[in-house]
Amino acid sequence: MRLEATGAEDQYKVWLTDSELEDLERVAASQRDHIIIRLGGRVGLRAFEIPQVMPKHVKRTDDGDHYRLRVPEGKDTTGNGGKPRDAYLPADVEGDLHRFQNAEDIDRGAPFVDLTERGVRDVVKRTAERAAEETGDDDFRYVSSHDLRRRFAQRLLVDEQINPRVVMQVGGWDSFAAIEPYLNAPTPQVVNEAFEESGLA
Repeated sequence: MRLEATGAEDQYKVWLTDSELEDLERVAASQRDHIIIRLGGRVGLRAFEIPQVMPKHVKRTDDGDHYRLRVPEGKDTTGNGGKPRDAYLPADVEGDLHRFQNAEDIDRGAPFVDLTERGVRDVVKRTAERAAEETGDDDFRYVSSHDLRRRFAQRLLVDEQINPRVVMQVGGWDSFAAIEPYLNAPTPQVVNEAFEESGLA
């Protein structure tokens, strides 16, 4: 992972790789904590959005092959109030949510994660501490809930080169300026591939 200084003492933006995100998922202390990590890192939800989503918000698309997760009230980035959006829900995450709902007997109109925003942030911090202990990589101790969303954006924009307008729509960004920072930080794999393709490896 790569750390980027923020100007605040002992606080960093953390650029995770998919394998490091998998480490976080693996060490989650409970099924609920695992769901929180996946909603942040695989679906791109913000910490305050995670407690909003309920089983009734999971929708299968008309073709029957894909899922969306309705986020009732996203971040207000325009001054017009928070607005709903349909996040892309990978099939494996949908399966996790379905199993979690059944295991915990969660009503369709009840949140998957019955925590406050602060509670979600605390789960991510505790999980990151566990990852640091289990992997021996102390950089995990700097991971925050927003770093999960950063991994989501970077995977789509840099690793997979998905159209930025698509990423903006599913992630709730209203401007190119908002996603531009994620475009400027290629992963080590992307750097390696660029040099290999140029013949400079």
